[in-house]
Amino acid sequence: MSYKAKFRVWRGEGGEGKLEDFTVEVNEGEVVLDIIHRLQATQTPDLAVRWNCKAGKCGSCSMEINGKPRLGCMTRMSTFSEDETITVTPMRTFPVIKDLVTDVSFNYQKAREIPSFTPPADVQPGEYRMQQIDVERSQEFRKCIECFMCNNVCHVIRDHEENKPNFAGPRFLMRIAELDMHPYDVADRKDSAQEEHGLGYCNITKCCTEVCPEHIKITDNALIPMKERVVDRKYDPLVWLGNKIFKRSTSKS
Repeated sequence: MSYKAKFRVWRGEGGEGKLEDFTVEVNEGEVVLDIIHRLQATQTPDLAVRWNCKAGKCGSCSMEINGKPRLGCMTRMSTFSEDETITVTPMRTFPVIKDLVTDVSFNYQKAREIPSFTPPADVQPGEYRMQQIDVERSQEFRKCIECFMCNNVCHVIRDHEENKPNFAGPRFLMRIAELDMHPYDVADRKDSAQEEHGLGYCNITKCCTEVCPEHIKITDNALIPMKERVVDRKYDPLVWLGNKIFKRSTSKS
C-alpha cells in the first residue's frame, strides 16, 4: 500500500540554503533514507546525502528528522502519520558541505587528541589477563557506530561553537572513560579528561543517551562514573592526604 507524503528537505551549500517542499511516493516498509533516494531518482538528482550500509551499523546517514537526530536508515515511515510533513535537515552542530552532508572532521580531530591504549611497559602482548567483569564493564561502549549524533545533540557545542576547541563531546569522553576503566591502561586519563577534554562542561542532561541508536548509556555508565573518579582525586580528603604523603615521601627519597 502506497501513499503520497510531504517532505521538507534542506537544500544548500556552506552556510547558505533553504528548506524545499516535495511530494513523494511512500511504500509499505520503507524508511526515511528510502524516500531520500527516491527524491534523488525522480525529482532532485543533485540532492546530497551520506550513507553506506543502510543497516544501522555504519553511522553514515545521521540527519535531523523533525528536529531530532536520527539515522535515516532506521527511521521507519510508519512512525509518521500519512498527512504529516516530514522535515529533514543536516546535523546542526557541524558545518554543512551540501544539503544533508555535514563536515564531521571535528570528531576525527578529537579522536586523534586522545592517547591510545597504554599498557605497562613490563607486560608483553599475550600476557594480558582480565577478569570477565572488567571486560563486560567496557564492552557496551564498543557498540558505538560513530554516527556522532551524541556530539551533535550535546548543547555544549551545539549551542556554543566557542567550546569546540576545549570539549571532546560525549563520544570521545566515553572513549576516555573506557580506557580509564581498563585494568592494563596506565595513562593518566582523569586529569586529561578534566583539563584537556572538557569533562567539566558536561552537565549530564542525558541528551546524548537519548539519541544513541545503539542504546548505549553514555551518561550513566561512562560520563558520570568518570566525573566521580575525577572528583575523588581532586576533593576526597583521604585521597588528597594520601597524595600529599606520597609526594612528600617521594621528594625525600
